[in-house]
Parts: sequence; structure tokens; C-alpha cells
Amino acid sequence: MRREEPADAGNERCTLELSKPLVVLTARQIQRIDEVLASLGPFSEVRLIKVRGKLRFIEKLESESALEPTADNPAQR
Repeated sequence: MRREEPADAGNERCTLELSKPLVVLTARQIQRIDEVLASLGPFSEVRLIKVRGKLRFIEKLESESALEPTADNPAQR
């Protein structure tokens, strides 16, 4: 299956070639999931919440190490 959709507000286009049609996700949702994954740190997870057969929410959870100090949290020193 070949599908072309706008990649972002800049009207750039990309082509995604799949071996079979998407059933639940849209190309835009796949792109959004990828953006969320790219934005998260090393200790994180993403949960996809499906309601009535459709992707409804993308939950992000980020954790910090309690063992090592970070530049963001000097109180851990």
C-alpha cells in the first residue's frame, strides 16, 4: 500500500510504503508517535490508549535516575 499525506504544516509530503493497509492508525498518528518518542529522555515510556477502536490518547511518562545527579536537578548531588 502506498499513501501520501502532508508531513507537517509546511506542506512537505512523504511517502510511506506498507505491506498491508493500516487498520487503526493514520499516517499522521504514526508521525506524532515518532515525534513523542524522539522528544523523550532515556528513562521513559509511551502508552497508546485506544477507545472504541481508535487511538485516543498518547501518554508520556519520563523518569529520572535517583542514583546520579543531573544538570536539571542539582539537588540530587
